[in-house]
Amino acid sequence: MAEITPSGTGGPIRVSGPAQDGPLTIRGGVGGISFQLEELAAGAEKLDALAGQLSGTEVEIRRIWQDLIPFQDLPRWTGTMALNAVGESERTLRAVRTELQHISSQVRRCRQEYEMAEAVAAAERFMGMMSIADLGNALRNLSITGAADEKTMETLVASLGLDASGVKRRIEKELWPWEVLDDAGALNRPLVVARQETVSVDLDSTPAGLLERIRLIDARGPGFIEVIQVQDGGEKAFVVVIPGTQPEFLDAGGDNPLDEAGVGEALFYDSEEMNLAVLQALDAAGAGQGDPVVAVGYSQGGIHAMNMAADPSFRRQYDLRYVLTAGSPVAGINAAPGVQSLHLEHRADWVPGSDGAPNPDLKERVTVSMGHAPRAVEGEGGLGTGHALTTYQDGARLVSASSDPSLVQSTAALGAVLGAGGTATATRFSLSRSKAPTPHLHAPDVRRTERGHGGR
Repeated sequence: MAEITPSGTGGPIRVSGPAQDGPLTIRGGVGGISFQLEELAAGAEKLDALAGQLSGTEVEIRRIWQDLIPFQDLPRWTGTMALNAVGESERTLRAVRTELQHISSQVRRCRQEYEMAEAVAAAERFMGMMSIADLGNALRNLSITGAADEKTMETLVASLGLDASGVKRRIEKELWPWEVLDDAGALNRPLVVARQETVSVDLDSTPAGLLERIRLIDARGPGFIEVIQVQDGGEKAFVVVIPGTQPEFLDAGGDNPLDEAGVGEALFYDSEEMNLAVLQALDAAGAGQGDPVVAVGYSQGGIHAMNMAADPSFRRQYDLRYVLTAGSPVAGINAAPGVQSLHLEHRADWVPGSDGAPNPDLKERVTVSMGHAPRAVEGEGGLGTGHALTTYQDGARLVSASSDPSLVQSTAALGAVLGAGGTATATRFSLSRSKAPTPHLHAPDVRRTERGHGGR
């Protein structure tokens, strides 16, 4: 990265890489590279504008100098001195303008270097290349958790072209025009939402406390989600809690929408039916149009939570302000502008790496890669201790204690929506898939064939 030292500043302009705070590596947010480059680019534009103004002033000073030439033979203190002073001011302005333009060009070069580095990293993932350090970490994590780690899975998925967006494109291409369609919901069936109970809870609104709500709703039974109403200073906000995948094994694709098939519905159907179900649940829990909402999800639940943030129809109904995910592969999901998100990932967890790419480095999107010792309590660790909810709760506590500016800003944004927590009202809903119709084949549509597949 190029470094520039403007005159009189005493230090170089720097863009720092992902921040490190103990076992936490922080990407994105107000301390992220992307935001730093945006700020530098904005500064470069101002420098260009100032340089343009100085250039105009140079022309004017040059004209004045030329007008003074006839007076150079007058007494020195009236002619030559004036001519020299004006000429010196022109040279000084030119030097300042040149330096401003140089700094501006170097800032743009820095941005190009960063984009090139990102492109090279993506190419290395595509080719299945890992550094010696990453290979060493992978072997160490394998010995601890008994499973692949995040970097290994990310590289493997990218090299095989198994990322969700790539698989989507291939499915559409290979199944069209003789495709199994699900007009009645054969592949992505509507969900039946049933309100079960409403209870008073003591809400801990920190990231670790919200992950505890996931543990509690998961223990309630398969297919349950929770909507929590928080009252803060007379204003209400709502938290949607979605647990991770609940294995059904041979019954996958049955009644429980959070089973293994639910991962496919989240990745390939953008959680279309889950979003509709959550809208119903929020309405039943007393949420009104425009009310602020926080979505919290673990593993598969985090994919659903991010899909809500990307769904325009959901955003038209509610003010989704914040998303918290833990152990979720969400790199390919882009939340709407204005939604802040915090993504917790553990380096020893292969699940968040199964999307084949790192999360984007954005001001409103903070990703924490955690390296603390993973641990699992009884009943956890089926996908490795790195993916255990307890591991993520431990990491969430480190996040809350961190002084990193990106994490401080992100957790403050969460607190601004939910306040300090305390007594809240939780409503539990059971979700179940509607019965599947018999899949059928659709013949090619001649009109679609004439238009070409690109219109799909």
